[in-house]
Amino acid sequence: MLAAHGKDDLVLGHLLEMSKPFVQETRHYKSLHFDLSEVQSRMLKNKPDTLVVDYTRTMMAFLLFNSQPRRIAMLGLGGGSLAKFCYRQFPRTRIDVVEINPAVIALRDAFAVPPDDERFRVHLGDGARFLLETTRRYDVVLLDAYSRRGLPRAMTTQAFYDSCRDALVHDGMLVMNLFCRNSQVHIERIRESFGQAPLSIQEEDGTNRIVFATAGDAFGRELAFPPNLTLDAAALLKPALSRVVFAMQASRLDLELWGSSPSHSWT
Repeated sequence: MLAAHGKDDLVLGHLLEMSKPFVQETRHYKSLHFDLSEVQSRMLKNKPDTLVVDYTRTMMAFLLFNSQPRRIAMLGLGGGSLAKFCYRQFPRTRIDVVEINPAVIALRDAFAVPPDDERFRVHLGDGARFLLETTRRYDVVLLDAYSRRGLPRAMTTQAFYDSCRDALVHDGMLVMNLFCRNSQVHIERIRESFGQAPLSIQEEDGTNRIVFATAGDAFGRELAFPPNLTLDAAALLKPALSRVVFAMQASRLDLELWGSSPSHSWT
């Protein structure tokens, strides 16, 4: 592996880490894999727009703070679970999805990812560079981008988290799926970039940690369940969103009692 010294080297390192994905099917599910040991994405074949994997439902808890985002950026397409859900539920939202692996994009039809149109587009490119170079400002950035070796190196630096902050509107939110052993390192970098502690929630299965970060005042607002979801989507998201509400209330209580903390964490 080449040593990474600059932005182009980090992108090259990510490209070298990529593997060709493949699809496995059962009677009810279709799954995206890079190897047999882990599932990258899972789709319910008779409901392709639903969120099957628990952590993706937790990521949607940004709706508690902003129920009608105007623009969403997603780094990592995978099987398109988050992309499909947001596309169907928010017909007025513009969505940019960035995926570096062309072999993943080639499977978009197999996973019922909608075609590009005036408000939805899948970009072939490096997500870190996309955020650095974009002139658009997003209400939400959803980060769920992993190679077989883990989180790409280009998305682990302080400069990257700075670019996440800069790509957001003043009260926008970064939502990140952290699937790694050194999650606290990333949480501290996010805190440094955003100027305040993020909300960090460990999934019940212990494998994923979801981090919510904002440089604005979203964490101080009254939380509200999103009113415009379909009935099926609302029922699907209610348990995960309730956990986030509980965690947010607990973190506010901690701040009232102790003044400040390294991060709002809930396990």
